[in-house]
Amino acid sequence: MKEYKIKINGNDYNVTIDEVEGNAAKVEVNGTPYNVEFEKPLSKKPKTISVVNKPAAAPSAGPAPASKPAAAPAAAGGATVNSPLPGVVLEVKVKDGDKVSKGQVIMVLEAMKMENAIEAPCEGTITIKAQKGDSVLEGAPLAVIA
Repeated sequence: MKEYKIKINGNDYNVTIDEVEGNAAKVEVNGTPYNVEFEKPLSKKPKTISVVNKPAAAPSAGPAPASKPAAAPAAAGGATVNSPLPGVVLEVKVKDGDKVSKGQVIMVLEAMKMENAIEAPCEGTITIKAQKGDSVLEGAPLAVIA
């Protein structure tokens, strides 16, 4: 059993590697167990690791903070507003069917103990997909603008 203290994007993690067999390992991160599978059989320097059984409350290093949400094209020529990082919806500033303009704050997302204003990437009529208090993952749809 090997124990490591690692820091990812300023967050500290206690990692314990319990058992390694071939290209699989049993790992514990801050007390949460994971089954990890290596792309190739374990060598001196593994290059790619993917988590096989990831629990819902797994720690996340998180992406670099984004100032604007990612927007994907919607079916009706508008945009889908996706969560730029995992967090909790603190406030929804518009209602279903409201007309929004580009850059208008449509909701506030708390992520990594910071409040992030989620802005409309275009103008149109909004359909809300996430409600106040919802926990969302990175890339989860928050709203659709048509």
